[in-house]
Amino acid sequence: MLVFNERKAIVSFLEPLIAQKKTIGFVPTMGALHDGHLSLLDKSLKENDVTVMSIFVNPTQFNNPEDLEKYPRNLESDVSKVEAFNKNVLIFAPSVSDIYKNNVTSENFDFDGLENQMEGKYRPGHFDGVGTIVKRLFEIIRPTNAYFGEKDFQQLQIVKKMVEKVNLPVNVIGCPIFREKSGLAMSSRNERLSKEAKEKATIIFKILKAGKKYFEEHSALATQSFVEKEFSKHQDFKLEYFDIAEEKTLLPCIRKSKKKKYRGFVAVFIEDIRLIDNIGL
Repeated sequence: MLVFNERKAIVSFLEPLIAQKKTIGFVPTMGALHDGHLSLLDKSLKENDVTVMSIFVNPTQFNNPEDLEKYPRNLESDVSKVEAFNKNVLIFAPSVSDIYKNNVTSENFDFDGLENQMEGKYRPGHFDGVGTIVKRLFEIIRPTNAYFGEKDFQQLQIVKKMVEKVNLPVNVIGCPIFREKSGLAMSSRNERLSKEAKEKATIIFKILKAGKKYFEEHSALATQSFVEKEFSKHQDFKLEYFDIAEEKTLLPCIRKSKKKKYRGFVAVFIEDIRLIDNIGL
């Protein structure tokens, strides 16, 4: 299996394949790989001639330095997981200096307001960092198709908007949330949870499903209050937000419309570890 640590090397490898009109599938990650990542790889492998996975912990999307420092990193383990899954995957694992040179800063983006909702409210600058790294990776890899999990649904919409605004020839594909048997959304951050906390965290999806059912007969405001009360029953959790938003614009749902699709978004802390999840309503 081929692992590239420098952009020049992977560009040189991919250029002749792109010239031959080979389709390139791309799965960008920050490592700490789990079955959710492998499900994205599987889809890419089935739909493209060549599949590339990047493993890069991007410093510009962390507004909390402590969170960046504690983010799990184990490149050797990640490479072994991919190799066991499929040896035909190309891995791009660059250094920060290779991506950013001496200027580890974000570009400024206008995402038509998508960046001001949910995560954007609580993580200032986060989506500028996301836009910066995804744009640079797209320019390096030049993928035909790029695959993102819907657990980070707002990020998915942000990336689609960035591609539209910058006019990049990439098809951005959202893939269903990959969950553990318990219902807990798979996330690299789950590695930091104690066994006890991981078991308790299964309540997140249970409450989301209860909220989905409640929303069928009640307003968005009443559903928000219902979900907040449900989380308040569990003292181990600190709810940061639960928002109901229209899927396309991410604007808050004020009054339900049958013509629109809505989604419930949650961010919650347990053991000082921040977990996010969402559910289609």
